Amino acid sequence: MNKILRIILVFALLFSFGHQNQSEAQTFDEKLYDAVQWRLVGPHRGGRSATVSGVASDRNTFYFGATGGGVWKTTDGGRTWWNISDGYFGGSIGAVSVAPSDSNVIYVGGGEKTVRGNVSYGYGFWKSSDAGKSWEYLGMEETRFISRIKIHPNNPDVVYAAVLGDIFKPTEMRGVYKSVDGGKTWSRKLFVNAQSGAVDLILDPTNPEVIYATTWEVKRTPFSLESGGPGSKMFKSTDGGENWKEISRNKGLPSGMLGIMGITVSPLNSNRLWAIVENLDGGVFRSDDGGETWEKTNDDRNLRQRAWYYTRIYADTQDENTVYVLNVSYHKSTDGGKTFKGSNAPHGDHHDLWIDPSDSKRMVIADDGGAQVSYDGGESWSTYMNQPTAQFYRVTTDNHFPYRIYGAQQDNSTMRIAHRNEGSGISEEDWEESAGSESGWLAVDPMDNDVVYGGNYGGLLQYLNHRTGAARNVNVYPDNPMGHGAEGMKYRFQWNFPIFFSPHDPKVLYTTSNHFHRSTNGGQSWETFSPDLTRNAKEKLGPSGGPITKDNTSVEYYSTIFAAAESPLKKGVLWAGSDDGLVHVSKDNGKTWENVTPKDLPEWIQINSMEGHPFEEGGLYFAATAYKNGDFAPYLYKTTDYGKTWTKIVNGIDAQHFTRVVRADPVKKGILYAGTETGMYISFNDGGIWQPFQLNLPIVPITDLAIKENNLIAATQGRSFWIIDDLTVLHQLANDVANKPFYLFKPQDSYTLDGVRRESKTEGTNRPGGVLVYFHLKDEPKEEVRLEFYDKNKQLLREFSSKGIEGDTLKYKLGSNEFNWNLRVSNAKGFEGMIMWSGPLRGPKVVPGEYTVLLMVDGQIQEQGFMVLPDPRYPSSQEDRQAQFDFLLKVRDKLTETHETIILIRKYRDELNALMEKNPKQKRSIELIIKTISDIEKELYQTQNRSGQDPLNYPIRLNNKLAHLNVIVGTGEWRPTDGAEEVRAEITRQIDVQLAKFREIERIRISNILNVEELKTELKLN
Repeated sequence: MNKILRIILVFALLFSFGHQNQSEAQTFDEKLYDAVQWRLVGPHRGGRSATVSGVASDRNTFYFGATGGGVWKTTDGGRTWWNISDGYFGGSIGAVSVAPSDSNVIYVGGGEKTVRGNVSYGYGFWKSSDAGKSWEYLGMEETRFISRIKIHPNNPDVVYAAVLGDIFKPTEMRGVYKSVDGGKTWSRKLFVNAQSGAVDLILDPTNPEVIYATTWEVKRTPFSLESGGPGSKMFKSTDGGENWKEISRNKGLPSGMLGIMGITVSPLNSNRLWAIVENLDGGVFRSDDGGETWEKTNDDRNLRQRAWYYTRIYADTQDENTVYVLNVSYHKSTDGGKTFKGSNAPHGDHHDLWIDPSDSKRMVIADDGGAQVSYDGGESWSTYMNQPTAQFYRVTTDNHFPYRIYGAQQDNSTMRIAHRNEGSGISEEDWEESAGSESGWLAVDPMDNDVVYGGNYGGLLQYLNHRTGAARNVNVYPDNPMGHGAEGMKYRFQWNFPIFFSPHDPKVLYTTSNHFHRSTNGGQSWETFSPDLTRNAKEKLGPSGGPITKDNTSVEYYSTIFAAAESPLKKGVLWAGSDDGLVHVSKDNGKTWENVTPKDLPEWIQINSMEGHPFEEGGLYFAATAYKNGDFAPYLYKTTDYGKTWTKIVNGIDAQHFTRVVRADPVKKGILYAGTETGMYISFNDGGIWQPFQLNLPIVPITDLAIKENNLIAATQGRSFWIIDDLTVLHQLANDVANKPFYLFKPQDSYTLDGVRRESKTEGTNRPGGVLVYFHLKDEPKEEVRLEFYDKNKQLLREFSSKGIEGDTLKYKLGSNEFNWNLRVSNAKGFEGMIMWSGPLRGPKVVPGEYTVLLMVDGQIQEQGFMVLPDPRYPSSQEDRQAQFDFLLKVRDKLTETHETIILIRKYRDELNALMEKNPKQKRSIELIIKTISDIEKELYQTQNRSGQDPLNYPIRLNNKLAHLNVIVGTGEWRPTDGAEEVRAEITRQIDVQLAKFREIERIRISNILNVEELKTELKLN
C-alpha cells in the first residue's frame, strides 16, 4: 500500500512540475518576436471624421480627427496626410483645435460626437506644443466623448471644452469645462444633469468672454438611440464661462421638447447668432441681438434630417449674411439663413467645417470620407482617397492567389483588396467594390473566388459574380423594414447580420436573423431551420431615435443572432450567439437546439464573434461586448464540451478594453488572438493568460480578425486593414529561445513572388517578395553575424554579413531581427557609369524546392530548412522552371564576364596612357593597343551613353541585348522560348568573338607591357 502511495505521490509531483513548467511558458517576452510587425494593407479610402481644424497662418496646414483612427495632419493642402498621434494615443477623436495665437499649440479631445451604432469613445484630453510632433496627456479619460474644444484667441492656456460624456450611462462627467493652465487642471463650469452633456460651444470672436453652449440629452443602448429631453438646452455666458444664462426658451425659439442644437456667432457682428434646433417645429433660427430674441429663417428638412448625426452650423468669417449648415449635403445661405443651396464635398455626410478667419474661400470639411480641403469656397475639394482611416465591420478572405481580403466599409461600399502584389505598394488598382454594402458580412463561394455574397442593412443579401458583373438580390425575406422598429418584423435582420458558408459543404450558405437560415441553391430559396434563438424581448423591439426624430435603419434592431459558426471539425455542429446574451448549440444540423449560455454571462450582453475550436469537436470560443450597457469590461469564453461547461478567459486583458473578437490559431494549438476596442492581445496557453500583441499597430478598435496562410488579418474601425505576414515565428516560441545566445527561427515556406515593401502616405504597404527570416540575438556579437542560403545540394546561393559583402551589409540589433532574401542569386557584375536600356543585371530567382538558411554568430552556427513554393498561377513544370533558371544563370555569368572585361579594358587603357606619357617613344605601339581594346569595348557596350535616354540616340550593344533577355525570359515562370534561346546563343557567340580578341591582345601585347596579374588582383578579378 505504501509503495502504491509513493508511486501516486511521484506522479503527482511530476504532474505538478510539468504543470509549473507549462505555466512558466504561458507568456513570452515581446522582444523575442517584435521584428514581426503589422503591415498596413489599406485601403487609402477615408472613413468618418467628426472634427477638422486649420492653421490661419499657414495656408497648406490642416488637421482632422478620425473616428477610431487618431489625429492626422497635412502640410500640402490635403494632397497627403499622415498620422501624428501614433505612439501617444489613438482611438476616436471628437475635437481638434489649434490655438489662434500660437499654431504650435494643439488640443485634442477623444470621442466622436457622431454617435451612430458603431460609435467609439476616446481617451480624454491631449495637448501638443510643437505642432503635433509630441503630445502631453491631460487626463480626463472618463469624459469618453468630447465634442468641441475652443481656445482663447490671445492666450493658448485658456481652453474650453464641450464634454458630451458617456453616452451609454448616466455620469457626472459632462458639461462645459475650462482650463486656465494649458489643460493641467480642468474645472466644470456648466452642468445640466447626468444624462445631458455639452455638444456645441463657441467663443465670440470679437469678445472671448462671451460664450455660447448647447447641451444634449442623448443616450445609446444596444436597442435604441434617444435624442432629446429636458436636458437639451442653450446657454450664454458673458464672463468667460463663470456664470451661464439659459436662452433655450427665449422669444422666437420653439417650445416643446428639444434635442441636439448647433450654434454659431458671426465674427463680423457679435449680435448675430444662428442656431439649428432639433424640435418638432425645428429648423434654422437667427438672432440679431445676442440671443435675446430669435426668428426662424428656414425649416427645410434637408438641413435637419437625422438631426443626431449632424446639426452643425457655421458663420462665414467675411460675410455676416453667409452661414453654412452641415447634413448629408452641406448647405450655404448668403441671405442671412433664409434660403440655402446644397452642395457636396467628395464624400457627403458632413460633420465639421473650419473656415479661415481671413479667407473664407479656404476651408476644410469633415465627413464620412475623412477630411477634404478647398481653396475656392467649395467649388473643388482635395481627395479622400489618400487617408487609410476606413472603418470595417468584418473581414474574410478567398482562395485566390494571392488571396484577397474582403470587408464592408462603414459609410462606403464593400471591397476586396489584394493582400500583396509584385509592385511597391497596394493602391486603388489592387481593390474593387464587392457584393452588398457598408454594413454587411461577406462570404466568398468556396468553389468560385469570383462569386461573393454580401449583406447590408434592411436584410439585403446580394449575390455578385465579379467575373461577369452579374448581380442578384437574394434576401431571405425581402420585406423592406426602413423606418420601422423591430417589433413588426417577421425576421429581425440586424444591420450587421452573419453570412457564411459551411466549412464542410461548399453549397451550404448560412445567414441569421433571429432565426438560422440556409440555402443550397445560391439564395434561390431559404430554409429556416431554428426557432427564435434570442430572448425576443418585446419591450426592447420598438422604434429608435426618439423622442423627437425617429431613426430606424436596423442598427438598433435587437434580439437578433449577431454571431454564428459551424464547427470546422464536425459537420452539423452549429452555434448561435444573440445580441441579447444567449448562446445556443445544435449537434444535429439544426434539428434541435440547446441553450448553453454561460451562467455568469451578463444578461443583455452582445455575443459579437464566435470561433469554432480548430482542435476540439465540441469546442467554441466567443467574444462578447456590453459597452452599450455602460460596461467596458472584456468578456471571452471557451468550451470544449458543447457548452456544458464554460471558462471565462480574460486574465491579462485591461479591465476597460472591451472585447470584440477572438480567433484560434489553426496550426498551433493554444495560441489565441483577441481584438479589443483599444488594441490586440495574444494568449499562448488557450486563454489562461493574455499579453498585449500591439507591436506597431496603432491604437484603434479591432472589429474582426481572420487567419489565412499563417497570416493574421485585422479589420479596424478607423485604420483600414492590417496584416501580420508570418505567424510561424509565434508557433516556434519556447522557453529556451530567450536563454540561447542566438536563435534562428524556421522560415515560413514562401512563394516565388516579387514585391517591394515601401512606406507611403498614399498606398498600402506591400509584403516584400521572397522569404522572411527571423532570428533573435541575446548577446552583442563580438565579430560577425552572417546569413547564408543553400540549395538542397549544399551549394551556396547568397551570403550576407555584418562585415559587408559586395556592398550589402547585414544589419542587426539585439533582440528580434527580420531579414528578407528576395530568392535571387547574386546579380551580374556591373561597372561605374553603365547605362542600359531595359537591361537589368539582376540574378535569377531560385526554382521551387528545398533550401537551407544558416545563421552564423561569431563562428557558431544554426540552420533551418524551408520550402520555396511555385507560383500556382503558372502551369509550368519543375523542369520548365529549372530551364528558366539555367538560362538566366548563363545570361548572368556571360554578362559578368563581359563587364569584367570592360573593367579590365578601362584599367589597361588608363595604365597604358600613363605609361605613354612617361615614355613617348612607345606612343605609336601603345596607341595601337588602346585603339584595339577600345574598339572591342565599343562592340560590347555603347560607350557614348551618358544619360538614361541616350540609348534612343546611340544604339545599344551586345551586353545590353543580352541583358534584355533578363526581362524577356525572367518575366513569370516559364520555360524559355526557342526564340529566346536562339537569340541568347547568337549574342553569346558574338560576345565570345570580342572576348577572344581581347584575351589574344592581352596575352600577346598587354602582358608584355603591364603586370596583368597584379592589376587583376587590384580589381579583384580572376
